[in-house]
Amino acid sequence: MSAFARRFLSRPTALFGFVVFVAIVVIALAAPAVFADGPFKIVAIPLLPPGSPGLPAGSDVLGRNILAGLAFGARISLLVGVTSTLGAIGLGVLLGAVAGYYGGAVDDLLMRVTEFFQIIPTFVLLMVLVAFLEPSLASAVIGIALISWPQVARVVRGEFLSLRQREFVQAARVLGLSDTSIIFGQILPNALAPIVVISSMMVGNAILTESALSFLGLGDPNLLSWGTMIGGSRAAMWVAWWTTVLPGLCIMVTVLSLNFIGDGLNDALNPRRGR
Repeated sequence: MSAFARRFLSRPTALFGFVVFVAIVVIALAAPAVFADGPFKIVAIPLLPPGSPGLPAGSDVLGRNILAGLAFGARISLLVGVTSTLGAIGLGVLLGAVAGYYGGAVDDLLMRVTEFFQIIPTFVLLMVLVAFLEPSLASAVIGIALISWPQVARVVRGEFLSLRQREFVQAARVLGLSDTSIIFGQILPNALAPIVVISSMMVGNAILTESALSFLGLGDPNLLSWGTMIGGSRAAMWVAWWTTVLPGLCIMVTVLSLNFIGDGLNDALNPRRGR
């Protein structure tokens, strides 16, 4: 086992978060096989409590199997969280790397653009973007990526500013390597540690954001997510607590596990900080 893996797994919360997150991924992948009829099929009378025959998690306000909804909701939440984070990381790394490497006027221009996105209330901007593009899975992914990239850009810029004058970069310039080769082949690999850590945190934030959008009715109407389940059942929450508490717990556990993973990655990639 590598030193990195030992440092990561030696932290109990990181190990717990990793195991829980893997379990959630397995459940999400197995959902179509376990619940072949999908999450929208009405299987019983509405608002049956957990433990009812054939319904370990009960039924919702329409009589659908809540357990099936939770399993399929994991697929939507993870898909949105991972894809939007990848989009934000790609855009943030590109702009932050260019700003940090070239500095000067290029840095000033790109940082002003970054600050523009940061001073706008992010969730309001997201709602406007999703409403403009029409509520769908793709619009949610695009919107969340567009409001998430500034923090990545600032982290990457800071790393590039500290690395661009190092000896190995100077040697690459002397050898005649192009700026693109130096940025992506020399500096970026040495700046991956904070990017990896922030990525795990961003997936959790994206899941929370998607749940909030779906709760407000701005999610994809053809898909069932945890936020949609909570929003559709909020009128019955006082008489059927499980319809909102169970999907809320799923969101909480998923985001918490990702935060634990992020903390573990931070300590594993920065062993001096962990000690």
